[in-house]
Amino acid sequence: MRLQSTVTALLATALAATATVSPAIAPAEAAESSGALVRPAKDPFYTYDGDKPLRDIKPGTPLKTRDVTLAADTNQTPLPAEQILYRTTDTLGHAVASVTTVVLPATGTAQPRVAAYLSFYDALSSKCNPSYTLRGGNPGAVNQQLTDLEQGTVRSLNQQGYIVTVPDFENQDLHWVAGRESGRSALDGITATLKALKLDQATPVGMMGYSGGSIAANWASELQPRRAPTMNLVGTAMGGVPANLKHNLPYVDGTPEWSDVIPGAMVGISRAYGVDLDRYLSKWGRMVAKTESHQCIGEMSGEFPNLTIKHLMKKRYEDILAVPVFRRIMKDLRMGSVTGHPSAPMFMLWGYHDGKGDDVMVAADQAKLAAEYCRQGVPVQTQEIQGEDHSAAGASFIPAAEAWLAARFAGTPPPSSC
Repeated sequence: MRLQSTVTALLATALAATATVSPAIAPAEAAESSGALVRPAKDPFYTYDGDKPLRDIKPGTPLKTRDVTLAADTNQTPLPAEQILYRTTDTLGHAVASVTTVVLPATGTAQPRVAAYLSFYDALSSKCNPSYTLRGGNPGAVNQQLTDLEQGTVRSLNQQGYIVTVPDFENQDLHWVAGRESGRSALDGITATLKALKLDQATPVGMMGYSGGSIAANWASELQPRRAPTMNLVGTAMGGVPANLKHNLPYVDGTPEWSDVIPGAMVGISRAYGVDLDRYLSKWGRMVAKTESHQCIGEMSGEFPNLTIKHLMKKRYEDILAVPVFRRIMKDLRMGSVTGHPSAPMFMLWGYHDGKGDDVMVAADQAKLAAEYCRQGVPVQTQEIQGEDHSAAGASFIPAAEAWLAARFAGTPPPSSC
């Protein structure tokens, strides 16, 4: 599978560059077999059980907390952490609850700096929620190496002295790719972290996300001035960004390596927007969507190579971008479309591998998004890495993003490619 064939090298390269942690994590199966962990769908902590209606509670409010321990191997000290159930809002405006996992540095909350790590868990199953996998929950063998990478990244940020918060920004119904919802949930998870730890509103906050995590990072940065106007956001680092899904779909359509994420993304978006996807799918398409509806991206990889939208859809819907409901959703999910502009500087990195992009993300779309922010007066530093595909560029992103955020927290004036 494409992700599994490159992720080991990605893991070693990225974490060697930070040089702070060992990437090896205790086998998740051990924690699972001990009976200590249950899936989020069956864990009562994830359910809001207060007396006040959830809709009457302000977004970003902590609803309840619990102490947990992050997974570790024999060479590591287990990390104590806190999980916060917080109120947020889904795509259709409904009040929902989600969970963020918070790890304190050795200094605790003295001179606090909050780093929000936005995971690329890319999931339609709660078995890959970071709130579950960070504790050693079993995401399945094909997803484990990606989980290990993110375990190491969280530990790296923690050892740099940050308060690290990792929100389950797809929320409990797993609305993968639903950008506005992911951005709101990410911001609300950060706000809940500040409130639960009783931190001052002036506490500096930075965000970092690659690929699926860049969806939450970008939308959070666009929505922050209105959603969380008092948040002291010092910068957002993102890489491998699906800036315009209308262009990503034809780019990966029919390809041997990335086309099989199309139905999974459609499932996530349809869940979020309340669309009856089966109405538009062919018989074969319904089988594919059903198969991927309980999977994470590691399982989707290589499962339906060379998949085409034409065969996925009923004949009259083969031109998916001409179908009104999908055309409307693609427009709604185009990055850079929020009124106003991000309040904080940005760092954007992407690979350029095949003459168009990194095999899944379109380079020109990302450059156009950066240029739009520049026109709005936002300092944006961009980095295009020639010859690197999506996974390889991810390895480059992690140390680059950490270094860029460290400079923002230090108060260094942001560099700009504008």
